[in-house]
Amino acid sequence: MRLTPTDWRNLALSGMALAFAACLPWLFGSYALSIGVTIAMYTVLATSWALFSGPTHYISLATAAFFGVGTYVTGIGIEHLPYWTLLPIAGVIGAVLAALVGLATLRLSGVYFVIFTLGLAEFIRQVITWAQNVSGTKGIYVLTSITEAHIYWQLLGLAALVYLLGWAIGRSRLGFALRIIGDDEQVARHSGIHTARAKILLFLVPGSVAAITGAILAPRYVYIEPSLAFAPMLSFQVVIMALLGGTGRLWGPLVGVIPFTFLWEGVSITVPNQTTLLLGLSFLVIVYLLPKGFVGLFGTIRRRMGSEGLV
Repeated sequence: MRLTPTDWRNLALSGMALAFAACLPWLFGSYALSIGVTIAMYTVLATSWALFSGPTHYISLATAAFFGVGTYVTGIGIEHLPYWTLLPIAGVIGAVLAALVGLATLRLSGVYFVIFTLGLAEFIRQVITWAQNVSGTKGIYVLTSITEAHIYWQLLGLAALVYLLGWAIGRSRLGFALRIIGDDEQVARHSGIHTARAKILLFLVPGSVAAITGAILAPRYVYIEPSLAFAPMLSFQVVIMALLGGTGRLWGPLVGVIPFTFLWEGVSITVPNQTTLLLGLSFLVIVYLLPKGFVGLFGTIRRRMGSEGLV
């Protein structure tokens, strides 16, 4: 794979932005760091979600399931294994779970796939709740020396890996096949593309990444219980942020993550009982006003300015 001058320029700019973001714990206070952790978390989750759902147009609501599994990998394993070994273990478990879900559901389409992925997190949550009730435990404490700054840097590193992976996939045969599948799956099949295998392979990415993210975030929560680890709200937030920014470009989800994080933070502080209303309004805005997200809006403005000779 040969890199063009534009590729090198974009990589250099991305590296500079990443280096600047890494300095946040030293430049700002604890509240800014807390917001930074949240933005980094949703950037990882929304970008990895868009890698699969963007080209295939399959709306997955399974993020909370993979994320919750990752938190419990750290919660259960922290007393038996070094923390750094738990992250790849969570990634492998998330990938295996994604493969099983993919084999069972990616032959489905439309609302059936959405319903199954939404129910997955609730199913796992109920299983863990039942197991804890049987064992007499109600939750798990995660007590480590890992600070919020450490969590932030880990999430930044994971975000960089996700972007590099997305960049590589977009230039690979798998990425080309998935774009054809997204345009017309029947045409893709007649073209000789093994559509089910291609979708399952890409579905491993958000599954594994979400599980690793959950494993990284577990020390931040200190106390883990099923209702926290498998919160369905997480899946909806990730979808809204990715669609708000736009899935047409690799950096699109980040454009949605930043403003929505601040909006969510403001609503949660001032009117905490209205967060569900915010989700509903966000869906309406995206569907009716920003069907292609901010990326699509920027593209439309740029084309109009170009046609008028302004750019």
